[in-house]
Order: sequence, then structure tokens, then C-alpha cells
Amino acid sequence: MTPTDSTLSTLPQARDRFTPAQALAMGVLLMANFTLAVDFSILTVALPPIGRELGFDTASLQWIVTAFAVCAASFTLFFGRVADLLGRKRLFLAGLVLLGVASVVGGLATTPGVLLAARVGQGTATAMVTPAALALMTTMFPEGRARSRALGLNGALMAAGFTSGAVLGGLLTGGVSWRWAFFVNVAVAAAALLVGAFVLHEPRRVARARLDVLGALTVTAALFALVIGIDSAGRVGWGSPGTWAPFVVSAAFFVMFALAERRAAEPLVPPSLLKRRTVAWGNLAGLLAFATETSLVFLLTVYLQEILRYTPIAAGLMLGVLGVGTVLGGLLAPRVIGKVGSSRAIVIGSVVQAAATLPLVFASDDRSWAIPLLILSFLGGVANLVAIVGYVVTATGGVHSDQQGLATGLVTMSQQVGIALGTPVMAAVVAALAGVGLLAGLQAAIGLNAMIALATAVLVAIVLGRPRRQ
Repeated sequence: MTPTDSTLSTLPQARDRFTPAQALAMGVLLMANFTLAVDFSILTVALPPIGRELGFDTASLQWIVTAFAVCAASFTLFFGRVADLLGRKRLFLAGLVLLGVASVVGGLATTPGVLLAARVGQGTATAMVTPAALALMTTMFPEGRARSRALGLNGALMAAGFTSGAVLGGLLTGGVSWRWAFFVNVAVAAAALLVGAFVLHEPRRVARARLDVLGALTVTAALFALVIGIDSAGRVGWGSPGTWAPFVVSAAFFVMFALAERRAAEPLVPPSLLKRRTVAWGNLAGLLAFATETSLVFLLTVYLQEILRYTPIAAGLMLGVLGVGTVLGGLLAPRVIGKVGSSRAIVIGSVVQAAATLPLVFASDDRSWAIPLLILSFLGGVANLVAIVGYVVTATGGVHSDQQGLATGLVTMSQQVGIALGTPVMAAVVAALAGVGLLAGLQAAIGLNAMIALATAVLVAIVLGRPRRQ
């Protein structure tokens, strides 16, 4: 830890409450991140109407979701570093401009190509705004309860955005038009841009380093191919050559990236950062936390509709209980971290999540399981967000302010890769047991989900040991 970091970590912790200026700045950052979280899922329900109106064939509809996810995951590490070099506030505001423009284009689209271009713009804006917003939060507050509270609020609202996106998309599509799923973003981006220009501040950069262009290109290509492979696995299965070819390409680019970083005078990802156990293992824990909970939502959606025969609307409302749990978990996480430390919060959250998920292995085709499912999914949602906020605090703690953009870029990358990875893996388990029956496949996938959460807890407990108190 540098002297600057030591000074920050020993600042009085009485400033647990936000000042009015900090509260206003946090409002802008939280509003932007919530909106981008909603964008991940808001068009899911609207895909059939979009396809009919714009002329998408059925096989191409998934690219409306994939185009966004690929760009959001692929460019986040690059833009995290750009935030460090050019300024977090500047990148945040530029991302909002891109979000607004792309959303106008999407709302007015009349052809598939224009709509997909708009989704590419929205995904790229997400890769710009999310790490910049997180970096502004982590540099706004010293390590401790105030930062944990800020990250807890962010986690709670982003979780709420992920879970409420489909519901909001359904309401807009059914009530007015799917185009309003785009136009809402324009109003949010404009408001955040106007207010953020005046209330957001960041520490002055001491020196301006050069961007590692080769490192940026190779890691972006590696992440792009990785997400394409994950998406292909979800659509055509893990045994298809179309699935494994992108993974091979991704591995090759990751090797090139590692070689480029060894030779770069100012590497995109300094080896000293990745050598921090909290950064490396914290991000792995976060990836697994996102992969397990988002894929569990998929499994429970299939269970409620295909096994218990609930309507899509009823199933969505029932899973809203899980969303409430995640919001509560984000609000409770700072208290847990304040008492036991961020690494131990990951362990506790993952253990409770596993304990809440495991009983669902025994779920049957009897509707009496609906009430236990609601209770267990609520508890699992609370625990999952405690683990997620714990990983963000762990992975950004002790990192010098000049590298916070990169650190939060890594956090965002692990989050988005986890979201993309979880569902295809669980879907493959369900498909592998299709001959036995759908319920048996769902039970096996839920059991694997619980075991991954438990393994995450064990891994963090072993590798990170006794964490220091926040």
C-alpha cells in the first residue's frame, strides 16, 4: 500500500453519511448505472414485437441482446484504463452522450441493421459509463464505511435494474410501444449529463501516461471472442464447432495480450495490480457470484413456467421477490462489511446463498413448492448481494487512486462475463439430462449452482484468509 492509500485508509470514519454535494453526485452516478442495468434485460420481452415490426427472422432476434452484451463486456477493461488516463468524469459524460444518441437511433429504427447499430452504441456506452462511475465512487470516498455504503447502494440499484428490466420492458411494450424502452434512456442520459457536469469531481491526475494500444487491442479482441463463444454455447450448445472456435481465438488473443504486457513500457494492466490477491481473487469471486445468481433466475423461470405452469407474467412477479432480496442485500452489505470485513462478507454471503439454493434441488411438480421457492430465492438474493458488494470493496480496496478506473474496469468485466457465462453453463446441464426429464435437469443444474456458490466461499476463505476490518 502506498503512503497515499495508507493516509486514506486511516481517515476518520465518522463521515459515514454523505454530504449534500456527495449525495447529489451519487444520485447522478446511481441513476446512470441503474438505467444501464435495466438496458441489459428491458428488450427481452419485446423481442417478438420488434421482430415482427422490423423484419427480424427468429434466429436473428437474439442479436438484439447479444450485440449489447458483447460490447459491454469487451470494451470495459479498455475504457476502465482510458478513464484513468483521460479522466473519469470526462469519460462518464461522453458515455452518457453516446447512450443518448444510440437510444434515439434505436427508438427511431426502421430496419434490423439500424437497431443493432443502436444496441452496439448502448453496449459501448455501458462499457464507458459503468467503470467510470464506479471509479468516481471509489475516489469520492476513502476506504471504509462510506465507500462500502456507496458501493452497497450501487449494487442494490443495479440488481434492481437487472431484475426489473424485463418487467418494465413488458409494461412499455404492452402499454405504449417497445420504442419507449429506448426513449426513456434519452431523458435519463440528458438529466444525468446536465447535472453531472456540475456536481461530479475527481482528484487531479499527477501525470498523463500513454495508452498501451497493443494491449488494449488484444484484450478487447480476447474478451469479444470469449463472449461470442459463451453466447454461441447458449444457443447451439457446447459441443458445436461454432462454440469452441471463438474460445480458441479468445485464448490466442489472451496469450498475445500477456506477451504484449510483458514488453510494454506502460502496460494496460500493470502486473503489480494483478499480483494483488484481493484484486485477482476478488474478481474471480465476483464473476462466480454473478454467474450463479443470474443463471438461477433462468432456471427458476423455466421451473415456474414449464413445471408449475405459471404464466410468464405470474412467474415474473414471483421472481420479483428475488429482486427485492437483492436490493435489501445491497443495503445490508455495508453493515456486514463494517463488522467482519469485505473478504469475509463474500464468504458469508456465498455460504448463505448456497444454503438457500440447495433445498430447491428437491423441488417437485407440486405447486406447494411456490411458497418455499419465494422464501429461499429471497434469502439467496439478499446473500448474493452481500457477496457482490464484498467483492467490489475487496477488488478496489488498497488500489491507488490513479488505478481506480482500471480496478473498476476489472470489476465491471468480471460482472458482465459472469452474467454471460452462467446461463449457458446451466442450460447445458439441463440439456444433457433432457432424456431423463426437464425437472431432473433443472434439479441437477440447481444443485451445481449451489455447489459453485459454496466452492466460491471456500476458495475466498482459503486464499484471502483473515481480512482486515473495513
